[in-house]
Amino acid sequence: MAQDFNRAMREGLADAAGFVGGALLGWWAGRQLGIDFVASTDWNATQMLGLLLIVAGCGLGRWAARKVLLKDRP
Repeated sequence: MAQDFNRAMREGLADAAGFVGGALLGWWAGRQLGIDFVASTDWNATQMLGLLLIVAGCGLGRWAARKVLLKDRP
């Protein structure tokens, strides 16, 4: 049971770190392109692109964090 708990804890921490880190990187990438989704009050195609960058960052960050933090572990 301790192994299951440890595995679940590592997965949860990897997911949390990946989502937050990826979202921040997606937001940063959008700001570098001149799209600040967080600070904008408009809803247009440019802002949707900014949101898409944040969401893609979340997914990629989660994937990368799981690859790094859970490699070579049962």
